[in-house]
Amino acid sequence: MNFCEKCGSVLVPKKEKDRTVLVCKKCGFRLEDYKPLEISEDVDKNPLDDVIIIEKKEEALPKTKTVCPKCGNKEAVWWIQQTRSTDEAPTLFLRCTKCKHSWREYG
Repeated sequence: MNFCEKCGSVLVPKKEKDRTVLVCKKCGFRLEDYKPLEISEDVDKNPLDDVIIIEKKEEALPKTKTVCPKCGNKEAVWWIQQTRSTDEAPTLFLRCTKCKHSWREYG
């Protein structure tokens, strides 16, 4: 980030023909010898290598009495997730213990 030599304001880039110059919006000062900074990074490993995936096992999920819309079974496991913005109610997910059909109910 560069600052104006006259008034101290932040200089903003302005494209002119085939080059970029820095200009002060407050006083009009121009910095002609501006070369944009390029940042690069070499990643040696996949960022997802450190992610641990924990699967939801049905034995660990609570059960409830409800009717499966697919097979009519009267028992399902359930879990809650915040799928929309935080000011809205979370979503209730259900999975049938018999046919493994999953569905959701909004709060």
